[in-house]
Amino acid sequence: MTRRLTYPEAAAELRVEESWLRRHIKKLPHSKKGRVVTFSDADLEAIDAQFHHEPEQTPRLRPVGPHPLAELKPLPSRRAART
Repeated sequence: MTRRLTYPEAAAELRVEESWLRRHIKKLPHSKKGRVVTFSDADLEAIDAQFHHEPEQTPRLRPVGPHPLAELKPLPSRRAART
């Protein structure tokens, strides 16, 4: 027989707050018999897969080599120009 978890048990297994499960129950896989809501292991795996995120592989933002403004030199100070 499959294991059936209540809200507190499922929240502990998923490492989320019980209130989060209750707020999102309409979007989450679960079983309901009358007013009793339970989660199977397959439900927990589906919830985990539904909210799993992998970082995107983005190209390098900066080109390899010197910075395009590296050749700029600061202007001489105004005090040196007055004397």
